[in-house]
Amino acid sequence: MDQAEELRNIIKAKNQLNAKPAARVITVTSGKGGVGKSNTAINLAVQLKKEGKKVVILDADFGLANIEIMFGAVPKYNLGDLVNKGKSIREIITWGPMEVGFISGGSGISGLANMDKNSLNYIIQNLTELDEIADVIIIDTGAGIADAVMEFLVASGEILLVTTPEPTSITDSYSVIKALHMHPRFSKEESKVRVITNRVEKEADGVGLFEKFNNVVEKYLDVPITYLGAVPQDGQLVQAVMQQMPISIQNPKAKSAQAYERIAAKLLDKEEGKTQERRGMAAFFSRIVSGRKMESR
Repeated sequence: MDQAEELRNIIKAKNQLNAKPAARVITVTSGKGGVGKSNTAINLAVQLKKEGKKVVILDADFGLANIEIMFGAVPKYNLGDLVNKGKSIREIITWGPMEVGFISGGSGISGLANMDKNSLNYIIQNLTELDEIADVIIIDTGAGIADAVMEFLVASGEILLVTTPEPTSITDSYSVIKALHMHPRFSKEESKVRVITNRVEKEADGVGLFEKFNNVVEKYLDVPITYLGAVPQDGQLVQAVMQQMPISIQNPKAKSAQAYERIAAKLLDKEEGKTQERRGMAAFFSRIVSGRKMESR
């Protein structure tokens, strides 16, 4: 029995003991830094929490600490402490405003492919417990097409790609779609890509930007993308970031906060209509481990 099959058996056994459905895992990414990716992850988490969902953010932008800075909280442990030091999943969750949880990624996935069965069982058991803690898990990846980012994207069933009208943001967003198109483990049937246009003047501009972007993607790449919504340029959001507080908490009436509210509502429409498979965090990580194992052969 290979490692991938062992993982599947472990997850299946855990799921049979767990009456709660697996958490919904949503991965937020961007082609370049500085386009509002982490702000999007945080504010969607807050809006989903307002709708009664239990939400945990995994900060997988390794080497940076955007989520904890924006939340104004310093985590005591990170995912690496779960993997390498035997900490439990509950110990490594830091609770931010409105009881939105977040986990600092550290270098937590670097050694997963070489773990023995007992270590893997411990990790999967904890990740299955995270499925019990949260209804929605939002993964904030790094920007660009580095290997670590692509591993998260190809393992994800839901990818939210954040872009802006800046030419460099658009071209780098196209690079992300192209990298997915070329990746041997990406499945357009299993992974849905949706686009959020950020820092636009008005909704119509966001729609127009997506349509132009989608025309190029359709012409050259076999990766279906759909439009999720637009977030307008908003000085109040900038002020909220400076004060380390999500705009959706500090000023719910701000035009950017209302845009995040609309986008979250669309995500819930998808969820409640059961059009999106809920894989759970344990299954998500098993896909990463299995992929690493395949590529190391």
